Amino acid sequence: MTEETTTMRRGGPLRALYAWMMRNAKGKHAWAALAGFAFAEASCFPIPPDVMLLPMMLADRKHAFRLAAWCAMWSVIGGMLGYAIGALFWDTAGLWIIHAFHFPMAEVQALRHKYTEHAYLIIVQGLTPIPYKLVTISAGLANVPFAAFMAYSAITRTLRFVVLEGVLVHFFGEQARVILEKYLEAAMIVFLLLVVLGFVLLRYIIK
Repeated sequence: MTEETTTMRRGGPLRALYAWMMRNAKGKHAWAALAGFAFAEASCFPIPPDVMLLPMMLADRKHAFRLAAWCAMWSVIGGMLGYAIGALFWDTAGLWIIHAFHFPMAEVQALRHKYTEHAYLIIVQGLTPIPYKLVTISAGLANVPFAAFMAYSAITRTLRFVVLEGVLVHFFGEQARVILEKYLEAAMIVFLLLVVLGFVLLRYIIK
């Protein structure tokens, strides 16, 4: 056991969780878990897959781009379910998800109208902290042509996971790992602030 890992395990539950994720990032079930995480987040799960993807890429920098592409692919596939919820199951599953996560209905309708006129905004908003499930469900609700939705979804997920995060980890992985482990609590606060920012963007910008 390395000194860093020992320190992480002694630093409280958050650092213990991070140390566990780093130890299991190369496990035989890690890729399957990441796929499930990315799939679910694009349709019904509240936490972005970045929290699992980044530790996996930091632990296995040689396969950082493959991991990012894997995450992007399953996010796009999960987005298909989100689209179906909006297009086919809005009155049941769609409304349940919106109410369960306390998404304001006015903002959902605002996204719907935006995508009806400017579906390419899926690319832009898929890069922001706006919950991606809300983007995919709203696209289905707006009846965005499915082929166009898939193209925009593939572009925005590839840009986010492969181009942005993959390049960052590939070139600055070791420095990022050291900084993350040193300032893990601060990094978690920043992450939570980004989630909150997503709701702020949803409420005040997309109207």
